[in-house]
Amino acid sequence: MILEQYYLQCLSHASYMIGDDTTGRAIVVDPRRDIGEYLTDADRLGLSIEGVVNTHFHADFVSGHLELVEATGAWIGFGEAAETEYPIRRLAHGEHISLGEVDLEILSTPGHTWESISILVRENPDAEPTAVLTGDSMFIGDVGRPDLANLRDGSTADLAHAMYRTIHDTLLKLPDDTTVMPAHGAGSSCGKNLSSELTSTIGRQRLTNPSVQPMPEDEFVALITEGQPAAPGYFSTDAEMNKHVHPLLSSTRIVPELSPAEIRKQTGSGTVILDARSVDDFAAGHLRGSVNVGFDGRFAETSGMVVEVGEPIVLITYPGEEQMAALRLARIGQDNVIGYLGVDHDRRFPAELTDLVRTARRIDVDELLELLAADSITLLDIRNPGERAAGAIAGSVTVPLAQLRTRLDQVPTGKPIVVHCAGGWRSSVAASLLRAKGFQDVTDLIGGYGAWVAMKATA
Repeated sequence: MILEQYYLQCLSHASYMIGDDTTGRAIVVDPRRDIGEYLTDADRLGLSIEGVVNTHFHADFVSGHLELVEATGAWIGFGEAAETEYPIRRLAHGEHISLGEVDLEILSTPGHTWESISILVRENPDAEPTAVLTGDSMFIGDVGRPDLANLRDGSTADLAHAMYRTIHDTLLKLPDDTTVMPAHGAGSSCGKNLSSELTSTIGRQRLTNPSVQPMPEDEFVALITEGQPAAPGYFSTDAEMNKHVHPLLSSTRIVPELSPAEIRKQTGSGTVILDARSVDDFAAGHLRGSVNVGFDGRFAETSGMVVEVGEPIVLITYPGEEQMAALRLARIGQDNVIGYLGVDHDRRFPAELTDLVRTARRIDVDELLELLAADSITLLDIRNPGERAAGAIAGSVTVPLAQLRTRLDQVPTGKPIVVHCAGGWRSSVAASLLRAKGFQDVTDLIGGYGAWVAMKATA
């Protein structure tokens, strides 16, 4: 049996290929759009990809099922409750898919979404389970949030109750040594407390996962519905894209370099200038109106918070990072990158653009203390609700970064604004977004809330 995991750190996303080395038959589970790695490995291992299964309609990335169908002729499988614009194989609870000796059993595991399934993997039909691919049902350290399928109407209680039954009546009934292989890891917005471990076992999760401990059902529902991170705006768009036929990602796409004259033409034209350089380099010099989402962080997900899917984008990157930056954006459906400008670490923009270059002021905690004492600023906390619940600076206004673009009217304008996050990376994103949207006097806090706590501890 062949069971390969493919993990994207930038999206905290795991996909899988399961194959039978005696027959050469294989399926891919929860694929990303850039499918080259699956095809290369299938060729290397002598496998033919005959099916692609999505454990549910993903919201945090655009799945590669259509690309795999185009490349291999594979069938597409979903849980029975799925409704799609393209033909699918509906997979029922208890159904078995044979790859030869290797046997896959479908488990209906609603809770994150109604169509959610898990896949139980056996080396042969009579063997004990080797692994269970849990999608967004059971994570390492948590379970899937129940609200993403209902972003439009806010109805989550029924799914939360369904998740309780999924965990206790289905997944925890599996043998303790069954390997748990979820679709996401630490950093994903699909849950609260995901571990950095990429696999575990049912037995270890039974002992260590706070969300699967014995508890009354209503307590479980409250636990998994409260304190979830704010959902990025692109989540609902991607979930819909995954239900419909949409343009395929080209494996040969190259984003062109733009001349200074072309860059100038795009500024102020409605095109988003997305600067993927570091926070410090952005602060030292950037193009007027650009938004800073550093390539060194959660670039794609964070870009999806501040740029609407479909908006044209020009990238500012360090040389050599532009094509991967464009690919990461394409993974969440941002296919509208029209070009890039490469800027070296010396921070110098072309001379033809010098008049467009601006700097961004950042402040430290000592200056923040003075400003707060004088009551001369609005302090904007853009962390998630769970982060803020663990501690906040008195008097701060809160708008999570994922919601900032759509809640600009709730940001007070009577005083200069200081933005803070946990460590100073997301605050540069938020401050640059506010400046791009016309807010005139915006700074952000170096070191974020962590620096504030450290200062208070030594005061």
